Amino acid sequence: MVSFIVSILMLIIGYFTYGKFVEKVFGVQKDRRTPAFKLQDNVDYMPLSAWRIFMIQFLNIAGLGPIFGAIAGAMYGPSAFLWIVLGSIFAGAVHDYFSGMLSVRHDGLSISEVVGFYLGSKAKHVMRFFTVILLIFVGTVFLVGPAKIIDGMTSNQWGVWVWAAIILVYYILSTLLPIDKLISKLYPVFGMAMLLMALGLLGALFFGNYQIPELVPGNLINMTTNPEETPIFPMLFVTIACGAISGFHATQSPLMARCIKNEKNGRGIFFGTMITEGIVALIWAAAAMTFFGNVEGLNIVMLENNNNAAWAANEISLNMLGGIGGFLALLGIVAAPITSGDTAFRSARLILSDVFKSNQKKIKNRLYISLPLFTIAFILTQIDFGVIWRYFAWSNQTLATVVLWTITAYLIYENKTYWVTMVPAMFMTMVCSTYILIAPEGFELANNVAYIGGCLITLFITFFFWSYTVKEKRYLLNEV
Repeated sequence: MVSFIVSILMLIIGYFTYGKFVEKVFGVQKDRRTPAFKLQDNVDYMPLSAWRIFMIQFLNIAGLGPIFGAIAGAMYGPSAFLWIVLGSIFAGAVHDYFSGMLSVRHDGLSISEVVGFYLGSKAKHVMRFFTVILLIFVGTVFLVGPAKIIDGMTSNQWGVWVWAAIILVYYILSTLLPIDKLISKLYPVFGMAMLLMALGLLGALFFGNYQIPELVPGNLINMTTNPEETPIFPMLFVTIACGAISGFHATQSPLMARCIKNEKNGRGIFFGTMITEGIVALIWAAAAMTFFGNVEGLNIVMLENNNNAAWAANEISLNMLGGIGGFLALLGIVAAPITSGDTAFRSARLILSDVFKSNQKKIKNRLYISLPLFTIAFILTQIDFGVIWRYFAWSNQTLATVVLWTITAYLIYENKTYWVTMVPAMFMTMVCSTYILIAPEGFELANNVAYIGGCLITLFITFFFWSYTVKEKRYLLNEV
């Protein structure tokens, strides 16, 4: 319990200390006009209150990530606490803050366009394709998945495709309508439900008869059932994404970058929501490690239930929170993925509108871009792309890595303290390269070979990046 409490305190302290430092590195300009006022169209660009943006951003980036990912990560043992704390403060929150604020500085442009400013046009084109495909996959999975859950809860009375159609109608509306019509009204409610569920679990952990394992040397081992196949490095660092660092967040931040009223609110909105998500992930990881007796018990029941994190989350909620837990679990397990799906499609629309320079004030322009997205998503629902989805975890962390390198380039060009993102960029490069070398969906190399390969890839990318940025900086200086 002591380690768990210290972990929560470290996240809070991290916000007020390292968050302040990162904000200083960026250099907030309080009097600078934000895109919400500069480009206001009352559709995507629209000033919203800071608390409302916080709740929207929190649910945008969270979804089921800090629940399902934390439960799966808890199977490794207390080392998950360490990754959540260090990852959230020094990687995830930094990634989210800079990606959000760079979008603010670049008139709310999507992350692919921001990448183009600092890593060149080739990187921009790759990122455009990469992020749109990623978002379509997210939207598609969170169309069928919640439909299956609701159908099961209603005893299959209507059928999966009826519920999928209902969810699709909501997705279309939330993608097309101005952000203040549905998203800004529903998200604070669902976000509050997720926070209340986490706080309820926190109370149960404190006052119930639960023994949370401590972060001591003897417990910092791989507690999964097959450590050789699931080594802590890199598997844990990909398993827990939204509770530590996630590239998906960079696709969502531009939505709120178009609504923020003042740059001084950026730390609370972008850095703060990541820290909040880290706290939620800590709570769920602790609950998973204790509710089933211990970490070994968690691994046993997860193995028996095909590693179904949704089942585990439902069991934990119902038994630790009682009747109210069932209602909150319904909101969390059903509403959370839906609220990730709708903003995934909306983000994809914004990226494509940036690509084609399409003014989104007119609804017909929004339709032109959105209808092909929903058509592709519907076609994908007819295909079993479970194998493709297995690449999402790796792709998600790869996206985060590219964004970290992008931010590092920006800091180098601006003569700012670039190590704050270069260190996590190198670490995440090592994670992603090693993962694809080890994973079944990758090259399935022996662990030691993969580690050597990951080191070599990381060194090569770092050298290539440094050479590119030095050359570009010289060019920029000559231009000036």
